[in-house]
Amino acid sequence: MAIQNIEMPKLGESVTEGTIEKWLVKPGDTVNKYDPLAEVNTDKVTAEIPSSFTGTIKEILVQEGETVEVGVVVCTIETEGGGEASADVAEQPAAAPVKEEPANEMPAAGSQKPASPVKKGAGASRYSPAVMRMAQENDIDLSLVEGSGKEGRITRKDLQSIIDSGNIPTAAPVQTAKESETQAQSATVVQPVAKPAAPAPIPTSAGDIEIPITGVRKAIATNMLRSKHEAPHAWTMIEVDVTNLVQYRDSLKKDFKQKEGFNLTYFAFFVKAVSQALKEFPMMNSMWAGDKIIQKKDINISIAVATEDALYVPVIKHADEKTIKGIGRDINELASKVRSGKLKSDEMQGGTFTVNNTGSFGSIQSMGIINYPQAAILQVESIVKRPVIMDGGMIAARDMVNLCLSLDHRVLDGLVAGNFLARVKEILENISADNTSIY
Repeated sequence: MAIQNIEMPKLGESVTEGTIEKWLVKPGDTVNKYDPLAEVNTDKVTAEIPSSFTGTIKEILVQEGETVEVGVVVCTIETEGGGEASADVAEQPAAAPVKEEPANEMPAAGSQKPASPVKKGAGASRYSPAVMRMAQENDIDLSLVEGSGKEGRITRKDLQSIIDSGNIPTAAPVQTAKESETQAQSATVVQPVAKPAAPAPIPTSAGDIEIPITGVRKAIATNMLRSKHEAPHAWTMIEVDVTNLVQYRDSLKKDFKQKEGFNLTYFAFFVKAVSQALKEFPMMNSMWAGDKIIQKKDINISIAVATEDALYVPVIKHADEKTIKGIGRDINELASKVRSGKLKSDEMQGGTFTVNNTGSFGSIQSMGIINYPQAAILQVESIVKRPVIMDGGMIAARDMVNLCLSLDHRVLDGLVAGNFLARVKEILENISADNTSIY
């Protein structure tokens, strides 16, 4: 018999760790190759860990709710086979799960452990930019902090624990001889500045319901918090007359459904218009990268799809190369996969611009949070009939929609954002049976 290791898989380009949400097997269970072993959550997607072997579950090393780095052994499987090499593997101690918080993630509530300002060991002097920034903001001497991460690395969770404890390790200032003498002669005692106390727990009363935070909800919270903290948001809105679009789509929807097998939605027209405008204003299809701005060549539209307890953002790849029908099919298939739990991690990767169909909930105006690291998100609101003053002073009932744009002001300015929205408006207002094909 041989003991084989199952490791935390890498589920995306920038994914460095994952959280075991639920084990689908237990020690003693027999599994086949490719059988799902556990549900794992990352900041990108929830997916399943498949078995790489056929055999019997020997030991589960990472418990539900625990976060470990990519490559850490999460369980072992006993397989048919043998030999000295296999015996050696079996005798080796199981790899200890390493729970290290990535530099861009806030610590989960209640997951902190006391951290003491003890000199850390050698080899742990590599600090992430987020850790450096947090230490500078709170005047923490990192040389006096013991890291809990891999190879003694210091994580944001370590620093947060120290901040919450109020015991901040700071380096003594370098003084000149004169300053030392003056200070020694002075009778004034300088008291340390008190750090803000941690937020008091929210009291609960009879009948209150405490809802545990799932891994998906934690990931959503982390990404939204990062976007709001790092990206200076600006907002703008434009009003669009889509009367001709509504008439055109309504004239097609019955035959389209019978022929294609899915609904022709208004949203497909909006995504097509946005992808076309992005080709003409490529700066809108950019990302902030610290010391540079990256203008993306591919136009991959992220769309928001909600379930009862989570929000997923699958991606329509190369949207500018697709017809309205093609975009509509992608929207339908991606939404179906989200709601059936079959969305794959790679179907959420590579988005360059987000379009959110907030109008499906009846919203008429909203300010979306940018889908980091993208530079903008467009909210498509409800189409509402309103009286509009037309050319010549006549009043007519028209189908109107608000398009609300949130933008990262580090990347985009009002001029390019305004011109982009004006172009989207122009495309939508000129859709008709005479000049627009859905195929």
